[in-house]
Amino acid sequence: MGLRLDKQQFSIPLSRIVSEFHLEKIYEASDFSSVEVTSSEVNRPGTQLVGFFDYFDPRRIQILGKVEISYLHEFTHEQRLACFDKLVGTKIPMIVVTRSLEIFPELMEAAKKHDVSIFRCGESTSFFMSALISYLNVHLAPRITRHGVLVEVHGEGVLILGESGVGKSEAAVELVKRGHRFVADDAVELKRVSDRTLVGNAPENIRYFIEIRGIGIVDIRRLFGMGAVKETEKIDMIVHLEPWEEAKQYDRLGLVDEYTNILGVNIPSVTIPVRPGRNLAIIVEVAAMNNRQKRMGYNAAMEFTEQMSKYFTARNDD
Repeated sequence: MGLRLDKQQFSIPLSRIVSEFHLEKIYEASDFSSVEVTSSEVNRPGTQLVGFFDYFDPRRIQILGKVEISYLHEFTHEQRLACFDKLVGTKIPMIVVTRSLEIFPELMEAAKKHDVSIFRCGESTSFFMSALISYLNVHLAPRITRHGVLVEVHGEGVLILGESGVGKSEAAVELVKRGHRFVADDAVELKRVSDRTLVGNAPENIRYFIEIRGIGIVDIRRLFGMGAVKETEKIDMIVHLEPWEEAKQYDRLGLVDEYTNILGVNIPSVTIPVRPGRNLAIIVEVAAMNNRQKRMGYNAAMEFTEQMSKYFTARNDD
């Protein structure tokens, strides 16, 4: 099915995080450019300030906020020195001080001794932590690559899957012509950013390109404009395209909800049989709008069934 599961541990350069959040440099370690962050979790050292390091994860970025700095003011010079020496000595990626708070000389001394970077930001601790965790969750998320096409249709992220040559790319081009947005073709990178959410994007080297048999490679961004493309998109539903089989029974009511499990996340899915004369783009549009209606609480198939049940009940009563 064109599935490739990436099992290696992902990382992001520390320098990229510093650049993304515009952090102020206080002290830059000699190996700063080579440090990689591998944990999507961060830590505010509370119990570590009093020497309790059981279950402490040194891979996490450490954040010192107003509470920690205020508490450290109660320490003597020797206590702060011992505290920072033990914390920084675990070779954490870096320490970030929020709210533009002061930097203790003892912290600078420990950072230089153990060669660990220190940065500062002006945001509140909660705001910075929330933004940083969201950023790390996306960039360090478990991921797979699927053979398919990803488009945004009426605000719904639709992942189109199917065998090679079934018409996925042609349907995507028709959807773009109808005003929807293209995300990825052929190889779609899927990341699980939370227990219920998948996001997809194209590998950078093939971003915005699509292959159409008989024509070749087409650059969607240059052909249809910037408004026709999108870099990433949340996966709201999956459309499976398959060649029409006369002997196969296809769902005609839609009473039973189908799901496809990817990386432990169940995504609503539909199977659309393909044969000459069927306008796939319009069918995908309808599927996307119907999926959105279901998520908003309206199920056309259920309402149709209830109306027919009431009709036949009334006829039997007569």
